[in-house]
Amino acid sequence: MGKRILITGGAGFIGSHLCEHLIRRGDRVIAVDNLLTGSPDNIAHLMGHPNFAYMNLDVTGYVYVADEIDAILHFASPASPIDYMELPIQTLKVGSLGTHKALGLAKAKKARFLLASTSEVYGDPLVHPQNETYWGNVNPIGPRGVYDEAKRFAEAITMAYHRYHGVNTAIVRIFNTYGPRMRIRDGRAIPTFLAQALKGEPLTLFGDGSQTRSFCYASDLVDGITRLLDSDIHDPVNIGNPVEMTVKQLGEEIIRISGSKSRIEHRPLPVDDPKVRQPDITRARTLLGWEPKVTLEDGLRRTMNDFKARLGI
Repeated sequence: MGKRILITGGAGFIGSHLCEHLIRRGDRVIAVDNLLTGSPDNIAHLMGHPNFAYMNLDVTGYVYVADEIDAILHFASPASPIDYMELPIQTLKVGSLGTHKALGLAKAKKARFLLASTSEVYGDPLVHPQNETYWGNVNPIGPRGVYDEAKRFAEAITMAYHRYHGVNTAIVRIFNTYGPRMRIRDGRAIPTFLAQALKGEPLTLFGDGSQTRSFCYASDLVDGITRLLDSDIHDPVNIGNPVEMTVKQLGEEIIRISGSKSRIEHRPLPVDDPKVRQPDITRARTLLGWEPKVTLEDGLRRTMNDFKARLGI
């Protein structure tokens, strides 16, 4: 018998890939999602599977599950700048109230609790690459603060439940991730550039494009998260691809791979946009034996094929 696992945000981009992977290895999965930013299309292929169940539920309210649960993966949250700037209160509530409710359920069920945190806890970093001992450089009252501080609070309350209540917790700090099922109008660089390139529209590049990012393919991320879930590690672990590139280089690569005739069009840089982002994955390599396998070109081609199908191209 596999594990009994509840995933909040299970109809989201990463959540749905986790549901699929865990079912494939023999676990029983309950996906919880209020579809604020998730989509039923992401889990439609799992409906009817004997090891899958879905609950339409807002985790900031009361969460009741009759079944025994071995693990809770808390992935519910708006995650793109467009989402959390349009939904600032909901973002703060799911990071605080939602995490509190999910931790309470984990405590009641004596379940392993894994929090989906983010590289955004490092803010606009003064340490590069970013390792887990760095405390970050975050503007708490800036427009991105609603997401950054929601996740920082979520980490704090997760560690409080571990230390005070003895809950078996884990924290994954997720760096930029991409792959099939990303929303086409997600607002992040890869889905935006891919959609624009496939439609022959200009690629909208914020600033001069010199800001750097590191992009991890979804299957690699899911592998890292699963290894962390199955471990006995409690401290935060970075999961991301350490290959760093500028956003301009990313745009040029997408134009090349897609064969598009799109050009790059510059727009003003958003407030508090991080200048660099690159994970130090020493802890993941050492403790989990994990590192990414999918190259950017391969991952972009797989994602592009998914976008083509959904755009009817």
